[in-house]
Amino acid sequence: MNIIIGLVVTFGCIIGSFMAMGGHVDALFQPFEFVIIAGAGMGGFIMANPMKVLKDSGKALVEAFKHSVPKERNYLDVLGVLYSLMRDLRTKSRNEIEAHIDNPEESSIFQSAPTVLKNKELTSFICDYVRLIIIGNARSHEIEALMDEEINTIHYDKMKPFHAITIMGDSFPAIGIVAAVLGVIKAMSHINDSPEVLGHLIGSALVGTFLGILLSYSVCAPLCSQIKVVRTKQHRLYVIVKQTLLAYMNGSVPQVALEYGRKTISAYERPSIDAVEQEMMNPGGENKAA
Repeated sequence: MNIIIGLVVTFGCIIGSFMAMGGHVDALFQPFEFVIIAGAGMGGFIMANPMKVLKDSGKALVEAFKHSVPKERNYLDVLGVLYSLMRDLRTKSRNEIEAHIDNPEESSIFQSAPTVLKNKELTSFICDYVRLIIIGNARSHEIEALMDEEINTIHYDKMKPFHAITIMGDSFPAIGIVAAVLGVIKAMSHINDSPEVLGHLIGSALVGTFLGILLSYSVCAPLCSQIKVVRTKQHRLYVIVKQTLLAYMNGSVPQVALEYGRKTISAYERPSIDAVEQEMMNPGGENKAA
């Protein structure tokens, strides 16, 4: 919603001020200038990125418009799954734990946390490291190093759309100059026409520069910023898992280990201790009630 409001304010102020200064809106309507700029930008974007990044960029833009960041329910589900697994690690046999991590789709622990189960990468991340804990011969500092490497890799992959769209946005001002030059070339072919016709053609050419700068700084840059915010907050879930499991491996009881994970969440988004305790007593309680 913020993106839509921001775009309305941006274009409303630009076009409204232009009209207030006596400008004619139809002078800004140059569809072929837009096709040149947007088409060249998209062409370069397609050339520079593999298909997987192209698809993920579309997904990232949808997430940005929806502001698909983890909510309190997402955090509670992650903490609830971790608590249940750590509790079972202390009280149940290896075979019983492996039944949960080998087939999480049919696990009662993961079924109580649908937001976790829906996130295949996060579910796999949790299961992989719980499996390493079960094996029992890995030291906590070795697991931490492995987690850090994987988390960095995941973050790098998730930020590829941000970098790809940022590069495309940075190219728009220069492509706008190309469109303007083409417009000037067209105008020069009418050099013998009346000043009125020539002025209209030169004005149309300058719209290319205007559009290139506008698309870069008022559209792409804010969208990229929003993508970075959303993807970074989504990535926080992996850090919660890391800190919680490492605390457990270093000897903390499950209730204390959860606090290590909870403290990695931003203060204004962090679930309260009471909410976490309620989740431990009734995992996925809100989901069951629904």
